[in-house]
Amino acid sequence: MFSGIVEEFAVLTAMEKEQENVHFTFTCSFVKELKIDQSVSHNGVCLTVVRITDDTTYTVTAMKETLDRSNLGALTVGDKVNVERSMLMNGRLDGHIVQGHVDQTAKCILIEDAGGSWYYTFQYVYDAAMARRGYLTVDKGSVTVNGVSLTVVNPTKDTFQVAIIPYTYEHTNFHTLRVGTFVNIEFDIIGKYISRLLAVNNE
Repeated sequence: MFSGIVEEFAVLTAMEKEQENVHFTFTCSFVKELKIDQSVSHNGVCLTVVRITDDTTYTVTAMKETLDRSNLGALTVGDKVNVERSMLMNGRLDGHIVQGHVDQTAKCILIEDAGGSWYYTFQYVYDAAMARRGYLTVDKGSVTVNGVSLTVVNPTKDTFQVAIIPYTYEHTNFHTLRVGTFVNIEFDIIGKYISRLLAVNNE
């Protein structure tokens, strides 16, 4: 479980394909604090640490389903990914409840300067059946973009905007996004539960 408050970005230093799996090796500032079997969010995808090398790099493994559903399959050595360790239960929940289970990808279709901050507009594939199950965005609701907990503005059937302040821009990989970049999104789990309960009550 995560909060969507990204700690920093990690840099991909190596990739190794093994059948349908890919082993990703990253470096970041907190490698010395990691342990084998620990969960770390990578661009919003929960992955398990499987190897630590000399306290400088760590390795996680993604299976085919994860690669197909997220933007991790498009990574190349040198890319930056947003990372967050699992949430401590004795602290404040500064973001929102994030599972690390990416629902799909979305495409950046517009970046607007807002006088020191930025508005990013993303478009995702709309599915009416999935929307009835809570896979959608609502105005002032929460959404996770590449692991970052953000507030939705101006949602439509298949698009939404988020506002990015300078701190978030500099300390996450938002500064690398361009029009056409695909990001990972996770819709709000609370909305999914509410939608499911309503559906069950109407059966």
